[in-house]
Amino acid sequence: MARPDIVALNTCGFIQSAKSESIEAIFTVLEAKKRGLVGKVFVFGCLSQRYRKELPEEIEGVDGFFGADDAAAMLEAVGLSYNPSISLERYLTTPSHYAFLKISEGCDRSCSYCAIPSIRGRHVSVPMEQLVAEAEMLAGKGVKELLVIAQDTTFYGLDLYRKRMLGKLLERLADIRGIEWIRIHYSYPADFPDDVLEIMAGCDKVCKYLDIPLQHSSSKVLSMMHRNIDGDATRALVDRFRKAVPGIVLRTTMIVGHPGEGAREFRDLLDFVREYRFERLGAFTYSEEENTYAAMNYKDSVSKRVKEERYAALMELQSGISLEYNESRVGTAERVLVDSFSDGMIHARSEKESVDVDGEILIPAAAMPAVLKGNFTNVKITAADEYDLTAQFL
Repeated sequence: MARPDIVALNTCGFIQSAKSESIEAIFTVLEAKKRGLVGKVFVFGCLSQRYRKELPEEIEGVDGFFGADDAAAMLEAVGLSYNPSISLERYLTTPSHYAFLKISEGCDRSCSYCAIPSIRGRHVSVPMEQLVAEAEMLAGKGVKELLVIAQDTTFYGLDLYRKRMLGKLLERLADIRGIEWIRIHYSYPADFPDDVLEIMAGCDKVCKYLDIPLQHSSSKVLSMMHRNIDGDATRALVDRFRKAVPGIVLRTTMIVGHPGEGAREFRDLLDFVREYRFERLGAFTYSEEENTYAAMNYKDSVSKRVKEERYAALMELQSGISLEYNESRVGTAERVLVDSFSDGMIHARSEKESVDVDGEILIPAAAMPAVLKGNFTNVKITAADEYDLTAQFL
């Protein structure tokens, strides 16, 4: 294998675990550079955006640090020039049948714990016509599933059109020939737009799946988080989702150990999760991030040990809920999109599973017919565990 001339490393600077992972990756690549396995090393993304001054002083051997929006500068550093006329062109790093469609950048929210606004700036929507053109181009390359992402998808359009336009965008994307699934990630709970639920309920192309980080259920903690919603309204919102879109799969995340979370508030969270039985749920322990409201105004009073104990208790509860949900699907027929094949298993997903963050539907097979990869087929669910399901072809 030829030695790569340049390694460009994309980094994350959101929370401590992500920062640690990014820094570890930087040192791994620098070690490869010392051994002559790679040429130049460039670092870009959120970590280098957030720590523009500190990183060059603390890490030797990197040939260039670039922020999250410094594509033109990085291209110039490798002897290339940025050509705006091909800005919609995409080199897919995903399999060719699905792609992420980023509809905006930045965030106008003021969550107390979050550093994203200081890293990515204020919310800026991508014009709808540009998104439609990009989606049409992706469909022309064989993309069947669009994963709609942003720091806050529900805020889409407010800056350009003076109203929330996520619903209208979904309708435009659903009209594109070749696009069969549209999946919504990273929605904000406060002021969730009703028309999105109506479109999800009525349009077969919009997956009945919603990724909406609720973060907590305690009104006290939500207030200290600056989430603009209290516990009662959070419960009413979940009720509204399930009434408006029967069968909707809800993916959410929770933060444990945020300032203000005592034993009572944590019990409230456990009771909430136990009652509402989210199909998908992940969690983080609170990470104090410099220059956030929480870091500057609250004491990080929950010990690391207690945070980890609460995390374990929450995830143990969710493990049982996830297993029960998956077992309820055994014996049902489902339409799936085939992603890959390995170790005697065809890996697929239904509209209930998103890429990377959820489990998979595994179909035992000696080999995978070439015609199946990246295409839809029908299966019957035959077994389930807490993460994955097993199926057979119908």
